[in-house]
Amino acid sequence: MTKSPRFAFIKAGWHADIVDQALAGFKERLAELGADADVAVFDVPGAFEMPLLAQKLAETGTYDAIAACALVVDGGIYRHDFVAQAVVEGLMNAGLKTGVPILSVSLTPHHFQPSVDHQEFYHAHFLKKGREAAEAAVQVAGVHAALPRMPTRAVA
Repeated sequence: MTKSPRFAFIKAGWHADIVDQALAGFKERLAELGADADVAVFDVPGAFEMPLLAQKLAETGTYDAIAACALVVDGGIYRHDFVAQAVVEGLMNAGLKTGVPILSVSLTPHHFQPSVDHQEFYHAHFLKKGREAAEAAVQVAGVHAALPRMPTRAVA
């Protein structure tokens, strides 16, 4: 890539103390890779709001890739299954519709408990997933930048 990549990072507000670790890992890994990347951060209330924002951000043409991060937990009523599926499908559809790579760092653990042990585990896990998303963002942005450009047709 000849220009510095621009990334958007969307964070869901539920379990923000854990979700924020993914952003920290994302930025940390970009710095280690020497990627002089601009990262715009956007907060949304929950995971369900991420796909629409991802699509709107992609449609601006400003970002080389967009990462969306949430922790969708089992609250005992099986709603998490529907939310997680809708979010991941929505993110995929937004990427396919706009042509901008959209990365999901949205995780749905089976047995999340708000305990100290789980907090420590998920903090470390989201840090790792954020680092992995940074590597993917840099790689996919490079691949897309290297694609041949289609000439635009003049409209008569």
